[in-house]
Amino acid sequence: MSSKASTLLFFLSLAACRAEPQPARVFPEAGRDVAPIVGDSFSTEDARDRMGEAEEVMRLAGVARGMSVADVGAGEGYYTVRLAPLVGPRGRVLAEDIVSETRDRLAQRVEREKLDNVAVKLGQASNPLLPKGSFDRIFLVHVYHEVTEPYEFAWHLRDGLKPNGLVIVVDADRPVKRHGMRPKELACELSAVGLKLVQSQRLAGSDAYFMAFKIAAPRPAPQAIKPCMTKD
Repeated sequence: MSSKASTLLFFLSLAACRAEPQPARVFPEAGRDVAPIVGDSFSTEDARDRMGEAEEVMRLAGVARGMSVADVGAGEGYYTVRLAPLVGPRGRVLAEDIVSETRDRLAQRVEREKLDNVAVKLGQASNPLLPKGSFDRIFLVHVYHEVTEPYEFAWHLRDGLKPNGLVIVVDADRPVKRHGMRPKELACELSAVGLKLVQSQRLAGSDAYFMAFKIAAPRPAPQAIKPCMTKD
């Protein structure tokens, strides 16, 4: 085969690859900034303990013995290891993260601290892969602003709730570019998948807030989701 013929075949094959149709998007785009994952720890645990955030959040969330809870975006397990004794031996904690190295370190910590009521799982950026109808509380602590596909993520997330379960979100009231999420925007995005805000409170001593959501409407078809499309 001549060099010209070889070159022509190369460019024809390249064009065919480029022309290959991409799967159609099913869920709406975020329509806003998304913060990058900068690490698997929000702050030092001693500093967070001094702020008293976890204690206040778990109290507001009504976490009780015997509950099943999920810690989505668990990172190094700050909330996981504090939820475990609160739900007790008959309760269950599922700690989930999307970074395999972080998941592995968390699993080692759970084993090291002998937390027999905790399971650790690897999730996906657009789907936490929670077992359906399993949780009294699902926690998203300082992580929602990093979710790249918020509508798809929340659409799957709500599936993990028990009938009277709550999604608990803790985030900072500041722009996404500064690793926060405006409360109004958060409520709008979760409302788009049928989750209703039932409790909201600013946390003491910081710009962080607590918001609780429950299932208030049937889960919409992905194509029927009406995105908020707001920018801060």
